[in-house]
Amino acid sequence: MDFFQDRKNVDEYIGMIGDDDGRELVELLRTELPDGASVLELGMGPGRDLNLLKNTFKACGSDSSTVFLDLYREKHPESDLLKLDVRTLETDRTFDALYSNKVLHHLKKDELIQSVHRQTEILNSGGIICHSFWRGTTHETMEGLFFQYYLENEINDLFGTLFDILHLKVYKEFEHEDSILLLARLKS
Repeated sequence: MDFFQDRKNVDEYIGMIGDDDGRELVELLRTELPDGASVLELGMGPGRDLNLLKNTFKACGSDSSTVFLDLYREKHPESDLLKLDVRTLETDRTFDALYSNKVLHHLKKDELIQSVHRQTEILNSGGIICHSFWRGTTHETMEGLFFQYYLENEINDLFGTLFDILHLKVYKEFEHEDSILLLARLKS
């Protein structure tokens, strides 16, 4: 995921997404997680969702891109940020919830499996995950950036053995049924 290590790519991405954020995802997370709970955002990008999460939760942002982390730190120097690769999630900290908005689809399926197992290790007992994915049946690389699309049954199979699925729904981000939202609780 070296794409986001380049400032030009980061600037283009920020311009492309406009004002989009994960407001719907954060609202759903709030139905299952008490105010003040600790949340780690995986792949925070420019930090729009992190700002939403910080309104309710004790939120920590993470990204593998030092460009994104540095840009966010410039505006929010007090923020809790970690440089993390979503495949390995090398931290000794634990959290009540993990959140990502269209991040994990940049992993190949074997890398996603690795990440899912690691997610169980950094979640507190009964922890929650909230992740969104692009919906589809293919994979592609655009301008050096990999995208893996999923269907609901694949998400259920990838997460269902380790998590109790609370919500698995298809929704519209840009086009009819182009996205999948997963909300799940770590099995005891």
